[in-house]
Amino acid sequence: MTHALTETGPEGSRRAPSGRRGRTPRKRRRVWRWIALSLALLLLAAGGVGYWLYSDLNGNIKGVDLDKAIGDDRPEKLPTSGQNLLVLGSDSRAGANGKLSGDTAAGARSDTALVIHIPEGRRQAVAVSIPRDTLVTRPACTAKDGSALPSAKRVMFNSVYSLAGPACVVKTVEGMSGVRMDHFVEIDFAGFKGLVDAIGGVTVTVDRDIHDHNSGLNITAGTHKLDGTQSLQFVRTRHGVGDGSDLGRIGLQQQFLIDLLSEIKKQDLLGSPTKSYRIADKLTRSLTTDSGLASLTKLAEFGRSMNGIDPSTMETIMLPVRYDTQDPNRVVAAQPQSGQLWQALRKDEEIPASAKKSPATGGSTKTGASTS
Repeated sequence: MTHALTETGPEGSRRAPSGRRGRTPRKRRRVWRWIALSLALLLLAAGGVGYWLYSDLNGNIKGVDLDKAIGDDRPEKLPTSGQNLLVLGSDSRAGANGKLSGDTAAGARSDTALVIHIPEGRRQAVAVSIPRDTLVTRPACTAKDGSALPSAKRVMFNSVYSLAGPACVVKTVEGMSGVRMDHFVEIDFAGFKGLVDAIGGVTVTVDRDIHDHNSGLNITAGTHKLDGTQSLQFVRTRHGVGDGSDLGRIGLQQQFLIDLLSEIKKQDLLGSPTKSYRIADKLTRSLTTDSGLASLTKLAEFGRSMNGIDPSTMETIMLPVRYDTQDPNRVVAAQPQSGQLWQALRKDEEIPASAKKSPATGGSTKTGASTS
């Protein structure tokens, strides 16, 4: 009888005939190749989704080339590493914005303007509000329809945006202050509503009841968690505080900005990627920036450079103004206070106490709001 031959190892174990030797390792190698290929495909797919999400968000941001729009006639940059950022809140009452308040006024306006100065060292920021009713000298600009817009004196500050857009507002602010704006960020109020809803609301505290039939805001004294619609009513409120002028609501806008920034900072975005994307989507859809910030990467880099700033320590100041002698419904920059304020920002120096006092107060020295 013929027997099949087998090879015996040192311990008497049996080994497969040489013809079958190595078949199992080749199987294993094929399995690992498939695993590696699958992982590669997954990574490519994930990368594709990531790139799509990045492109989607990046495409939301609208950018304006300030150097091209304004030209070289601008103040010099700070000799320090300090930064100046102009933040505009644009408010069109048409379409989605109009439905939020029942207002159907045509055109877009800049209802909120803040010059945020971040001093060298990036530790404590200062926000200077420019009242929308301030009479200013508008420099020569290009109108929204592309025509030449000549310089004009004694025009309302918020009319500059409606006629010529954000670049002309930057040029106007630089002209009145002598402070170069390194960047500007504009947020549309309809998008602002979506952002507040995306982060789950913003908590504010007011020290008196506010009932404003124009904005629609009705809240009692105390602490409230405002949703997007209520937040929009809050920053638009003027008849429910002070003398009903624009000056009365500036304090509300300043304090809400701090509460909003504080809420964003404490959100655990990394712990909730879905929420992070939703917030980023809402925010970028409502943003217009200068070209130096008009991408997620640039915004993130700028945000990281501001990481050491605690919003709760931000100092808020209204540009010192006085009531205009020709039109008591308008204000003009008060001297020497406003000059001292702008000089401190230009030199990246501490703002003197005298530069923080405004002769026109809007009928009240208290804003009615505080951070929580």
